Amino acid sequence: MHRHPRWQLAALLTAPVLWLVVAYLGALGVLMVSAFWTVNGFTGGIVREFSLANFRTILGEEVYRTVTLRSVGVAAAVTVICVVVAVPMAFYMAKVASARARPWLVIAVLTPLWASYLVKAYAWRVLLGNGGPIDSLLGGPGRGPGYGLTATVIVLAYLWLPYMILPIHAGLDRLPDSLLEASADLGARAGHTLRRIVLPLLVPPVAAGSIFTFSLSLGDYITVQIVGGKTQLIGNLVYANIGAAGNLPFAAALATIPVLIMVIYLIAVRRSGALEEL
Repeated sequence: MHRHPRWQLAALLTAPVLWLVVAYLGALGVLMVSAFWTVNGFTGGIVREFSLANFRTILGEEVYRTVTLRSVGVAAAVTVICVVVAVPMAFYMAKVASARARPWLVIAVLTPLWASYLVKAYAWRVLLGNGGPIDSLLGGPGRGPGYGLTATVIVLAYLWLPYMILPIHAGLDRLPDSLLEASADLGARAGHTLRRIVLPLLVPPVAAGSIFTFSLSLGDYITVQIVGGKTQLIGNLVYANIGAAGNLPFAAALATIPVLIMVIYLIAVRRSGALEEL
């Protein structure tokens, strides 16, 4: 087949393309279609007829609009916290630490990803619990954030922080040291160099990292179940309608909300060159 490069390419891509179409796009298509079905209130069976009833309910009831705005706000807050923490860490890893220490710092950032999601979430539940270590550090029981919206943001920011650090580190690692030296030779102070040279070059890596932190936070429901208290996000509503309520079409309609939000978000960040950083 070396004489037919197109056949080589087809043989190479057939399996992954089929997997993408069947497992991902197929599942997404079924989700979109089932969102327009309904559930028979008497028998509990799914009525496979086109209907906008689920979306009318979502748009018409304030609780769903509130939960959607809360979910977007949590995802945005987690992303902002990750950016604030990740930028100085990534800058130190890429430009300040010795060449010998840099690989070990990258390993240190990656290490939390090797631990179980549930282990980390339940560890934070212990830390944030009433009378737990954080309460003790702040002066006594009830002084810490406890369980709720604040705890959800804190835990999600911890969980997804590596996904923000790594793209920023990769972007800074490609920044030539000579560029920073030239800025200093021309009389620019550190703050001026940071604002005029470093920060503009960080826009694509930050946008790339935000795709992970924003999307993962927007659809998460496990952390909210563990440390969120009475907090409700989109993921919790989807899970509740799949489980106890047994209303799969309405759960599918709710699940289209983060999908549409992420499509809009990806279109917005595409202009920054973030997709080339992934």
